[in-house]
Amino acid sequence: MIRTADGTTPVPGSDAVAPPRRGTALLLAVVVALTGLTLVLGYVNKARCTGPEFDAQGRSAPDYENRKDLDVCYSDIQHLWIGRDIDEHVFPYVDGGIDADGKLTGGTVEYPVLTGLIMWLAALGAHTDAGFLLASALIMAPFGLATGWLLGRLSRWRALLWALGPPLVLYAFHNWDLPVVACAVGAVFVLHGLRSRWSLRRRGTVAAVLLGLGFALKLYPGAFVLPLALYVLTRGEDRVPGGRLDWWGAVRVAGAAVLTVVAVNLPFAIAGFDGWRASFTFQQLRKVDFTTNSFWFWGFRPYSEPDDVAFQDLVSWLSPTLIIASFLLAAGVGLWRMRRLGSYPWVAVSAAMLCGFLLLHKVHSPQYTLWLLPFFVLLRVPWGVVAGYLVADAVMGIGIFRWLYDVRAGVDLEITQGLAAQAVAVGVWGRAALLVALFVLFLRVPPTFALRPPPPADAPEQPPSEPEGRDEPAAAKATSDAEQPGSEQPGSEQPGEEKASAEKASAEKAREPVGDTPSSAAPAP
Repeated sequence: MIRTADGTTPVPGSDAVAPPRRGTALLLAVVVALTGLTLVLGYVNKARCTGPEFDAQGRSAPDYENRKDLDVCYSDIQHLWIGRDIDEHVFPYVDGGIDADGKLTGGTVEYPVLTGLIMWLAALGAHTDAGFLLASALIMAPFGLATGWLLGRLSRWRALLWALGPPLVLYAFHNWDLPVVACAVGAVFVLHGLRSRWSLRRRGTVAAVLLGLGFALKLYPGAFVLPLALYVLTRGEDRVPGGRLDWWGAVRVAGAAVLTVVAVNLPFAIAGFDGWRASFTFQQLRKVDFTTNSFWFWGFRPYSEPDDVAFQDLVSWLSPTLIIASFLLAAGVGLWRMRRLGSYPWVAVSAAMLCGFLLLHKVHSPQYTLWLLPFFVLLRVPWGVVAGYLVADAVMGIGIFRWLYDVRAGVDLEITQGLAAQAVAVGVWGRAALLVALFVLFLRVPPTFALRPPPPADAPEQPPSEPEGRDEPAAAKATSDAEQPGSEQPGSEQPGEEKASAEKASAEKAREPVGDTPSSAAPAP
């Protein structure tokens, strides 16, 4: 393995190197500062729809309904100030429900409970939709900054894609998504970036708690528990082919995620089961229509109209079935790739699973791009593919609102009518094609971060050593050398003795405990 100029060593299975202990402060300061600047631009972008006047309910005036689409400044945050009892400061879920027409009542919102709490907190001091938007932005901005910091620690300068990416301007305050993104990235950081003597099992458990919190915010990180559990089951970077699996560690990871979800949701379910259940029922009953931005609507016209009961019933079970199939396919490919990489690529599998969800779910909201953006940082996706996806997404994100304005103005609904409608077509199909490509690419490309976490802060640094060979692990090179005739050195073990010694060491490593006991002593200087 070739040692780099700065003395750091590439990590097997990754084209990244473990970051040096010093010299990252400037990088992180730049990433966080630029993230903050982009978040400000994101808020200004959405605030264009607020004021200057307000009606009795605190809704922006004049002509809010047309401005939000014509000026492309719509946000769910501002829009949902009215219609969910947020303006009445009603505590969510407890006294809520859903009526026969599918309308949420009594403070229930269509999101999981932690997002509902954020919405309620942001509304406490607000009296207009503008105040609600500002308070929501102030609550969520630290999560956006934290995500930039975490990505900087993991992938260094590639984190600028998050800090300066167009999705942060378009969607940072479109909905309440920054906290859930921070949870998902935080789980990766705990496993691969945290300086700690924690065992893999303990780090996996903490990561699972973060994914459970993410589920209680926006559901999707819950899917990542499966590849995380497989990573711990196969012992991560300490995997020995044919070695014993850590079943208890995998069960502990899954249990930590489940217990976190239960602990967060149970108080709401007890206090008001109907209101708590209504948030899930609302999503189940949502029909495919021109607001869902998915290929299910545009690809199956005219059968995809909301009043076509047969089609809507078909999609209601076919969409989740295909999503689950894509999850299992990604997890299975990860097991196959593990044989070549040496460890289970749980981050890559998580990214592929997210692609399957975004492609096959009946709803594809614009801000979902924020979920995908960190994986463009964490995995070495070709820049051309990244740029292509961001362009298709921007075309869709801008075109959909201009098209909705045209629809309200009486223009034909068909996608062949007008520039805005054609932009929607390019966005829908371009994004769908790229999601298929990304599903494959994510499972093939290496990570941009070191797979093994850095040593604890109090551990002495290892001095540079001599190069061990070209692009092959030292162990593999040693084995190769040992197998060559005449390679024995005076005083060395004979080939048979060396092989037996290696097999004994591997067996002892496979039996090595992986519980909560801190990792063995720090590397010797």
